[in-house]
Amino acid sequence: MDSRFSQIYLEPYFILINLLLIIGLIFFFRLNKDERTNIYYWLPFLILTFTVVYEDFAGYLVYNYELNKWVNEILGNEKNPNYNVWFYNFANKYIATALYLFLIKTWLEPAKKKYITWMIFFYFFVILFLTGTGIEPVYLGQPIIFAIGANMILVGSGLYFIGLISNEKYLESNPLRLLSFWQMTFILFTYSLTYISSVSVTYLYSVNKQLGMSLFQIDWVMGVLNLSILVLTIASPKLPGIFEKEPYYAAS
Repeated sequence: MDSRFSQIYLEPYFILINLLLIIGLIFFFRLNKDERTNIYYWLPFLILTFTVVYEDFAGYLVYNYELNKWVNEILGNEKNPNYNVWFYNFANKYIATALYLFLIKTWLEPAKKKYITWMIFFYFFVILFLTGTGIEPVYLGQPIIFAIGANMILVGSGLYFIGLISNEKYLESNPLRLLSFWQMTFILFTYSLTYISSVSVTYLYSVNKQLGMSLFQIDWVMGVLNLSILVLTIASPKLPGIFEKEPYYAAS
């Protein structure tokens, strides 16, 4: 095995997320047909799978310098062709943020779901505008786009917690036994803790690699915790008696 390849993929983070994907696959395909077509299970499975696949491919871009350099040059980045920031922008900031907004939407009471739909449309308009005008090139860190996306996630989480303390259906439930409560809590912590670091991490990595890597490790820890909650969500039908039925659970 190539030493550079193994150095990337034998990192604890890559081992853990791929292990979580395997566990998620096992539990997802053990669900019955109705459960597999239910958004409460297939959407967490989609986010889990997409996240692990894009993280693995991002690692491959570090390994395959020539491919990464070629894409960077196409995008206009000749100064730092080793950066795979462009890929994280597409996969993490654009698609993953939208997927998490959709996930939040599934847990909201019906009257509040429309706000998430408006946010998603506005978010992609902002992305097209800022990248299209060159204000935030796709090969750089895009702090404005990240800040807007993160704020939307935080607002969506806030809508959930407002419902949790004010909606009659939620008040009848035990929050600690609701999967939605744990998902929203970890999403809230993740985007709160990584808010500042994600805006400055590219700059810090370029001037102080060790400090930049320490900030990456915060993202990795929170990422593993979030994926673990998604796996728990997928596995929940096989864990009867642990979690309560969600107030706005739908059969399809």
